[in-house]
Amino acid sequence: MAHQAHKPPLDALVSALLRLRGAYSLAVLLGNRLVAARDPWGFRPLALGRRGDVWYIASESCALRLVGAEVVRDVAPGELVILDEDGMRSISLPYKPRRRYACAFEYVYFGRPDSVIDGVGVYAARKEMGHRLAKVFPVTADFVTEMPDSGTTAAMGYAESAAIGYEKAIVRNRYVGRTFIQPTQRVRDLGVRIKLSPMGELLRDRDVIVVDDSLVRGTTAARMITMIRESGPRSVHLRIASPPVRFPCYYGIDTPTSEELAAARMDLEQLGQQVGADSLAYLSIEDMKKAIGLPGDQICTACFNGEYMEEENHGLEL
Repeated sequence: MAHQAHKPPLDALVSALLRLRGAYSLAVLLGNRLVAARDPWGFRPLALGRRGDVWYIASESCALRLVGAEVVRDVAPGELVILDEDGMRSISLPYKPRRRYACAFEYVYFGRPDSVIDGVGVYAARKEMGHRLAKVFPVTADFVTEMPDSGTTAAMGYAESAAIGYEKAIVRNRYVGRTFIQPTQRVRDLGVRIKLSPMGELLRDRDVIVVDDSLVRGTTAARMITMIRESGPRSVHLRIASPPVRFPCYYGIDTPTSEELAAARMDLEQLGQQVGADSLAYLSIEDMKKAIGLPGDQICTACFNGEYMEEENHGLEL
């Protein structure tokens, strides 16, 4: 925008956004106006809410309900929403990409279960991922548990479809955040030990299925299964409710290189040995897309299959 200082602020913002290629959902204060924008590909969620005469913008719909606001709708890909004393108005960027790239990881991991993104409930999508995982990769076990908390909903779906009991056999320390996005491996390893605590009385001499939403670096899974083994189960079977993450994300997730990704360095058998599971299985890309429920060609799966956003010519003189 600094290079567009001769233009009115809103025009300068539009010009700046048209130069960006990638993922963003943002809110900008321009004088007495709040302007929210979502990238034309719709990678990240952005929700519009209202309570009386007050308008709200949030990165997820669940935040709007927390402040007592009604969820009006999602901000559309390529849309700018302008909020000021006169109310709300909307404009669209003068560029329409060939397809959408809604981030699959929002439904797999990042989104809160009580959020709805582009009309799809995160909770329902994750539960369906668990249903599909159980149908394709069943295993005989005494009960299903999860890597708390992001694996909880998929584990419930797995247990339902497999007709196996569900137990919360791993307790989470609520004061420790997400581990895979920590800056160093040492901090990630320490975070797992502090964050999660297996319940030995439930695990001892049992065959256990552990469901997690994803396996990125393998830190949480390997450390957690080691800790579960200390409780003396007969077997531990790991089920991942998303495909193997083999490629870096350039659209906002902290996985900048393939070297960091466990599935990029090892095949399924090696990875199962690395994390210490008796068996390991992943949900397929196709089943994940079906669980999300959006048209398959609107979902970004670059971190799973390396199919990144296509090069496109905006066709605009900026």
